[in-house]
Amino acid sequence: MFKDSITTEDLEKLELASFPGKIFVIDTVGAEFNRAINYLRSQKIIGFDTETRPCFSPDQPRYGVALLQLSGPEKAYLFRIKSIGMHRRLCSLLGSDKVIKVGAAINDDIRGLQRYREFAPKAFVDLQKMVTEFGIRDKSVKKMTAIILGFRISKSQQLSNWEADTLSESQEKYAATDAWVCREMYLRLMQARREMSESKGIVPLPNQSDRK
Repeated sequence: MFKDSITTEDLEKLELASFPGKIFVIDTVGAEFNRAINYLRSQKIIGFDTETRPCFSPDQPRYGVALLQLSGPEKAYLFRIKSIGMHRRLCSLLGSDKVIKVGAAINDDIRGLQRYREFAPKAFVDLQKMVTEFGIRDKSVKKMTAIILGFRISKSQQLSNWEADTLSESQEKYAATDAWVCREMYLRLMQARREMSESKGIVPLPNQSDRK
């Protein structure tokens, strides 16, 4: 169903894609922050990622998480954690079992956020673990995206300064895309899982609401 890996040459032949929706940068706690939380809480599945200012030499201090990205299908929110910290409503969202949060290599991201404020993460899915079920060996977000979704994403802003006073348009697009593709990959993998079950003649149990 999916390739187990992809070469750099094949990856570069794919069409370049990025988050197609609206991007909102949240750097204060106010009306826009509340709208962001309300939108994200209304979703069943959201994409999750963080960005940290990179260190280029061993004697540099280790920086904390600068940005938390959470994405639905048509809106992505970039929370500037260095400015607003981990507000209790953000912690509540990440601790909710009603909203599935999908990312890649999520443990370090979660630990970085917990340094601002402790919270108990719930309903997180790590794509790097999930893809092993499908025989996928490449675990980078860029290669998983190419294998699962069939397009290429840019990583050119990965080592940019995420603590800059103002994020560039390229940084915003990069950050939103990384969270969004995690959600899209999860949906595609869940669809593939259903198709595999159906091909084996396994009929899913009906939902409680179907039993009448």
